[in-house]
Order: sequence, then C-alpha cells, then structure tokens
Amino acid sequence: MLLDKDPAHAFVPYPGVALPHAASGPLAGLSFAVKDLFDVAGYPTGGGNPHVLARSGIKTRTAAVVQHLLDAGARCLGKTYTDELAFSMNGINAHFGAPINGGAPDRITGGSSSGSAAAVSNGLVDFALGSDTGGSVRCPASHCGLFGLRPTHSRISLDATLDLAPSFDTCGYFTRDAETFARVGAVLLGDDTAPLPAQPRLLTPTDGWGLLEAEVVAALRPAMSRVETLFGKATEVQMAPQGFERNYWAFRYIQGREAWLTDGELIETHGLALGPGVRERFAFSKGVTDAQFESSWAIRREVTAMLADLLGHDGVLVLPTMPDIAPLRDADESTLEDYRNNSIKLLSLAGLSGFPQLSMPLTRRNGAPLGLSLLGPAGSDRSLIEMARRIAHGG
Repeated sequence: MLLDKDPAHAFVPYPGVALPHAASGPLAGLSFAVKDLFDVAGYPTGGGNPHVLARSGIKTRTAAVVQHLLDAGARCLGKTYTDELAFSMNGINAHFGAPINGGAPDRITGGSSSGSAAAVSNGLVDFALGSDTGGSVRCPASHCGLFGLRPTHSRISLDATLDLAPSFDTCGYFTRDAETFARVGAVLLGDDTAPLPAQPRLLTPTDGWGLLEAEVVAALRPAMSRVETLFGKATEVQMAPQGFERNYWAFRYIQGREAWLTDGELIETHGLALGPGVRERFAFSKGVTDAQFESSWAIRREVTAMLADLLGHDGVLVLPTMPDIAPLRDADESTLEDYRNNSIKLLSLAGLSGFPQLSMPLTRRNGAPLGLSLLGPAGSDRSLIEMARRIAHGG
C-alpha cells in the first residue's frame, strides 16, 4: 500500500509495491486500487480470509485486467479489502473489520467490494476494481454514492482472479464522476457488440419498484424523472413476471452450488474459520442438491430469454439499484441478512441473464446515497455508460 495514511480502512496493509506503469496513455494521471481477489505481482492474494492469505505466497504475475490498466498509464496504489471469499454483501469482514463508507460514514459500505468502494468514495484513488457476483459492485456503488458497473458476463477478463461462482462472477469498477467512469470504461470494455441507439426505449419495472417502501420510492422519483426528461417516458413492465421468489431461489441455488465447488474442499480440508453470515451461506451451499441446481438452470434460461425479448436491441430497464440506503454499521446480523435477501430480488436479474447493469449516484435519503440503475442488453455496456454520462450532466 503506497498511501501514507488510510483513514477509510480501505487498503490491506501489505508492504507497498511500486508497480511499473506506462508514462502516457488514456488513463495517465489516474490512480486506482485493486480488490484483493485479483493477483498483482509482488503482493499476496488474501481473498478476505486469513487462511487463504497464509497459503497465497507472493504472486509473480499480474491479472490481465490490472496489467491492462497499468499499460494504459494508470498508477496502482495497492490492494483493498474484500468481504470474506467475496460471499457477502455487507462490507464487514469478521477478521479484518469494515471499511468506511465515504458517502455515509455511519453506514456500511456494502460488499463484497467494500475496500474498493471505500477507497473511491473517500477520495483516496480515482477509480477501483471490484468484482460483482450477486451485487458486489452495484450494492456498494449505491451505498457509497458512486458510479458502478457490473459488465456483460465475461466481457472483462477474470484471469488470475479468485473465483466465487464463475457463471455469475464479473469484474466491475467504481468512480466518483461520470467522465472518469467513461474514460476507464473505454479502456476496460473496448467497443460494444450491441450498441444502443442515441435515444433508447426506456422500460421500468412496476414489480421492482413495488419492493421499496413509499419513502424510498419518493426519494428516487426525481432521479427517475431526470432520466425520462432526457430519454422519454418509460413503459411499465415486469422484471419478474413469474415472481421474485422463483428468481431469488434460482440465483441462490446456482450461486451456492458453484461457490461450494470453488471453496468447499478448501473450507473442509483446512478448517477455514468463517465469519457470521459467510459461514451460514457456505453451509447452505454445501446442501444444494442436483435437482435444485438443474431446475434453477432451466429457470435461468427462461429469465434470460424473457429479458432479451423485453429489451430487444434498443431497450433499457431503469430500476432501483438497492431496496434502500445502506444499513447502519451497528445493525445486527439478522437485519443485515434480511436486507441482503430483499436486495437479491432486485440484483439477481442481471446475474441470471449476464446482462450489464450500471448504478448511478443520483439522489440521497436521510443524508445517505441511493442509486438508480440502467440495465441493458448483453454487449451494451458502453452505451449505458454514455447514457449515465448524459444523465449526470443533464444532457
């Protein structure tokens, strides 16, 4: 870690490694941080767990996405905390503590890309890499008042990165402002394979909004109006026409089975001491049956086909990123778990489909940030970024 001070408790306190970066390039002058799931030469990869850290050793190669940013001229300042094994949405690590939310210091950052969101929201770096399996970029982006992207699945390389659930895992990132967001996206994403028209067709899910309390809807209404002023009135649709519970369990079962295949042997062979919440989720994951997994994949295929048909080549779904502002830092585990489970109902659509979703910091409630999202067809990531830039600047 190359910072003299870390008031946000965002960075893992590894000895600093001066990583070579290009002297010029599209990201010259920008600094960034890397979630401690990505290998970076000269650092270990701890994954938010002491046993994983102890087994890691110092890495001799750098993940492709990190090297790509260095080659574009950006300067890496270090590695940031992650929730344990990336299997949490709270931003609280039982072993290493909780990074500070720069947008609402009395509230959790959200996770699992907690340290990356903290580093950006506290102004310690210009942008940061995270990963998003079930919401781990979108959630902290909403909670901390940041732009955050979960890209089209597999669009950004996860080479030399710790897995959680590979068919859901994506590499995303955070910035504080729309211009930097677009600048980084141009490097990471390349050209869209399915660009949107300049005036896309807006859709908004009445069932998704129905998950929110009235005061949350009221807080987001001006942001929704801002989007519609630029792009036209949104058509009301349903994002889960067969019910949120069906999508929720399909996501949980597939994620659980894949997470256990990724980490189960490590957990059982080496007796990993897991923190609250993470421990219970892995216990659930171990019990996922073949029938649950296979039926969930059938639902996943249906959901993907439904969303592809709904969006077509020009549709964008505008929806709340999270059901509310971040819970308080002193909230108990049951409150956090209830919030997580409700959040998955909103977040799982992008995960099940593999389509890109971008959270924008457009409003606040009770003094804390609250995000609004754009979800587009597969391969429309940079079009969504351009939409977000226009929304941020009012045109």
